[in-house]
Amino acid sequence: MMVKKENFSVQGMHCVSCAITIEQALKKVPGVKNVSVNSVSEKAAIEYEEPATPELMEVAVAKTGYKLIVTAGEHDHHKMLKEAEIALLKKKFIIGAVLSVLVMLFSFTAIIPESWRYLTLLVLTAPIEFWVGRQFWRGAWFGLKNLTANMDTLVALGTGAAFIYSAIIAIFRLPFEVYFDVAAVVTTLVLLGKYLEAKAKGSASEAIKKLLRLQAKTAHVIHENGKEMEMPIEDVKVGDIILVKPGEKVPVDGVIIEGASAIDESMVTGESMPVDKKAGDAVIGATINKMGAFKFKATKVGKETFLARIIKLVEEAQSSKAPIQKLADQITGYFVPVVLAISVGSFVVWFIYGAAPSLSFALVNAVAVLVVACPCALGLATPTSIMVGTGKAAERGIIIKDAEALELAGKVTTVVLDKTGTLTKGEPSVTDIMVFNEKIGEDILHVAASLEKLSEHPIAKAIVSYAASLGKTSSHPLDRAIRDAAESGKIKLFKIENFQAISGKGLEGDIIADGETKKFFFGNRALLAEKNIEISQERENKIQKIEREGKTVIILASNELLGAVAVADTLKESAAESIKLLQNLGLEVWMLTGDNERTAEAIGNQVGIKNIMAKVLPNEKSEKIKTLQANGKKVAMVGDGINDAPALTQADVGIAIGTGTDIAIESSDITLISGDPMGIYEAIKLSRSTLRNIKQNLFWAYIYNAILIPVAAGVLYPIWGVLLNPMLAGAAMALSSVSVVLNSLRLKRFKV
Repeated sequence: MMVKKENFSVQGMHCVSCAITIEQALKKVPGVKNVSVNSVSEKAAIEYEEPATPELMEVAVAKTGYKLIVTAGEHDHHKMLKEAEIALLKKKFIIGAVLSVLVMLFSFTAIIPESWRYLTLLVLTAPIEFWVGRQFWRGAWFGLKNLTANMDTLVALGTGAAFIYSAIIAIFRLPFEVYFDVAAVVTTLVLLGKYLEAKAKGSASEAIKKLLRLQAKTAHVIHENGKEMEMPIEDVKVGDIILVKPGEKVPVDGVIIEGASAIDESMVTGESMPVDKKAGDAVIGATINKMGAFKFKATKVGKETFLARIIKLVEEAQSSKAPIQKLADQITGYFVPVVLAISVGSFVVWFIYGAAPSLSFALVNAVAVLVVACPCALGLATPTSIMVGTGKAAERGIIIKDAEALELAGKVTTVVLDKTGTLTKGEPSVTDIMVFNEKIGEDILHVAASLEKLSEHPIAKAIVSYAASLGKTSSHPLDRAIRDAAESGKIKLFKIENFQAISGKGLEGDIIADGETKKFFFGNRALLAEKNIEISQERENKIQKIEREGKTVIILASNELLGAVAVADTLKESAAESIKLLQNLGLEVWMLTGDNERTAEAIGNQVGIKNIMAKVLPNEKSEKIKTLQANGKKVAMVGDGINDAPALTQADVGIAIGTGTDIAIESSDITLISGDPMGIYEAIKLSRSTLRNIKQNLFWAYIYNAILIPVAAGVLYPIWGVLLNPMLAGAAMALSSVSVVLNSLRLKRFKV
């Protein structure tokens, strides 16, 4: 039975208690395996299988008073609903503010006759309480139906108690003080907080909006008759031929079939320099064609495009929960019942021991406790930071899979970098050819290329490419089979039989030429030792001299030593600087490579890495990570995401660099689209900044509640005569939530 994972928008949430209620309801739906509801992104990430369906989940959420949006085009629909909600909050606040000013004016002045004053205040406050504050009463009602208590419960009870108490006095003309001002001003201030919070949360999700704005709207599709037609990108199909003119956006993913250009890929890779593209090269949708026109064949459209997948990953990350959030959620689950108990306790104590009139005195304190308590600040502390942090990362070409990866990346103590493709460009080229036996002569390169043509290793491609460029130069007898060089630099190589790749050591195979069959070995010293082929000291010295220059030497032999080919992989421009910055963060940096010690040390010296693991076979990489972890280190493994997949999975944080492939994204926790090693430093520094921001938010939320709830309950009154006015409590509550969101938004100014 297939398990699906989907993200649904949720309408009506405004605090973490809402998210917890929805999670509990969804978990009761048969077939739902896992649920994570985020009140900031207003998304529910749900893993489910039959018999669960989106429609059944929609019904379950509706019973809690919220709406799960499962219709097609849900993103735009949710955006429209959200904009309407923010507009309504603004309208309610303006009306509530005007009426609250009148309530305050009539409460403390003698503008209207005393006999009409209480009834006038009742008429002015009622619409504030039940229309402006309708969402609080609605949330409290659904909470009561589901036997849960949330922030709405606190606000509705607090303002409702003040309003109902005052209404009874006004209607029956009892000789007591009224608190319509408390009900009106607190409701309006809390609503103001919700409005500012909603606006700020919109800024927190700006990254998704920016990514969506990158998409092209139309494409120039070339039909079979050669006619060009402009059509919406939604109508583009795989296989369509598309023309892209200078200055236009590439509509979808594809491969160039005609023309060449320089393309600005910065919006999806973070790389500022335009990339030269020619026929056969891949292009990414939403990138900008800077120069020439070209035609390309569409290979991925709609939700399959690279940008669409990135948007999906960012949305999932923003909807996920970090481990640090679990404690906050647990506390929030107990928070409201505890506050209700404190409020009731405060009322009872001050009703018995409070100053006259004790009923009013007790009521004011109980209401202040209910109003000042803010579970929202606790609930917003983590998800707002996660949302801004993952969004900021996406803008810089750093795709973080989930909140847990973001948190763990900030805690790593050790970074292990695979050499090829991470520190180096992964595009080695032939630098030296050493001939140890004149029988083979210059044809060492052609024999080596014939063996390597069946390998996908970057070194193999370099040797084959170099041999192709020299295909017609040799006149040696062994070259008869390759004198017929193909056009465009391609070469006809020797026929190979019994080919075998020996992991971590090299290749072997039989070459057939002029009716002769001969076995050749092409690899490292371990392969030659296995085949009992000796290397004289003189030749060993020559090989070591080249290896000390940071080059990799591959040795060719049959039943004797024949020669060697040296290749070098150039370092990425920012490799040395990124290593230095990582070390400045206090991180222990290791380089992991299959090269021998001399070659590895030469590269290590160039980039400033002293900790080196050399001669590591592909299947040994994950064991090396385990060894570091066994020594108590939190390890981030950085590799190309394909042959390093086991090590990436084993590490505490797997960082795939320079590929952007499906395998890279699936195997890793973080993907660096551009392949720039500086992205490793940026990802870890951003993670640390996000983690620090979360801790600041949690500290403020805990301190705020720990100090002001007791003050509202009146603990300072017996000592200094200090009480917290419910209106000030309402302002403080609104300020606490907004301040947490604003602090999270500071991450948008993150700089390397």
